[in-house]
Amino acid sequence: MPECLGTVSTRAFTDAVTSPVLHFLGHSTVRVELAGRTVLTDPLLATAVGMLRRVVPLPDPATWAGVDVVLISHLHGDHLHLPSLRAVGPRTRIVVPRGAGAWLRGRGFPHVDELSAGEALSDGDLRITAVRAEHSGHRWGPRFTHGPDTEAIGFLLEGGGSTVYVSGDTGLFDGMRILGDRAVDVALLPVWGWGPTLGPGHLDPVTAADATALIRPRLVVPVHWGTMTVAGMVSLPSPLRARMRRLLVDPPRAFATEVAARGLDTRVLLTEPGAAVDLSQPAEAA
Repeated sequence: MPECLGTVSTRAFTDAVTSPVLHFLGHSTVRVELAGRTVLTDPLLATAVGMLRRVVPLPDPATWAGVDVVLISHLHGDHLHLPSLRAVGPRTRIVVPRGAGAWLRGRGFPHVDELSAGEALSDGDLRITAVRAEHSGHRWGPRFTHGPDTEAIGFLLEGGGSTVYVSGDTGLFDGMRILGDRAVDVALLPVWGWGPTLGPGHLDPVTAADATALIRPRLVVPVHWGTMTVAGMVSLPSPLRARMRRLLVDPPRAFATEVAARGLDTRVLLTEPGAAVDLSQPAEAA
């Protein structure tokens, strides 16, 4: 079925909801503590990646200590960053899109599992299901022919009565509505990127709010904003400097406004890069 997220089974956990513990480390990197496991999404723990520069401080190394599982949504360098994986620990279990395992093992990471959309695995009491994402999965982007080429995926994390949806980079697609039947407690949704414009396969504040309307999570944390930009873009004189400075701040707030305008029950938890997510905070004012 072209619009599906893969074959996602019915929700397996029916206990009372126990809130996960979340820490937004910046870009798409979130520490998720759930069902006795600590998960790190798309770790980017560096001051520079190619032409990109970090514009907020690196988080304390304690925030990426003791990780049980690393989730990699796709192979782009700002999501699959080899030095960051080594900083987390090369023997940590890593879950990647199917087809990337051999490439990563060949670079010194022995504990790699592969998933395609609809496939699942468990780590202790935590169940991890891969779901579809609408995004390029090629390591070097669509213009190049070398390097692994896989699907891009998101993840559904279930355990202890809670469900967390990690979208990874994705564009909006109608199949997201399947997740609306999964009683998602927290969704991690991207609301921008690292440049003055967005290419295909990304969510902006408007389309992220459209995705929220389809998924219907109880809480949503906007990610993929305010962390990285092209070197010099916010410091050197340029016609784009003022716009880029705004785009490092405005997208999650614009997203909260869009969610409110749709009359959704979802609460937006606006969290600055590097901060713990306060699950008790009131809704962001529109």
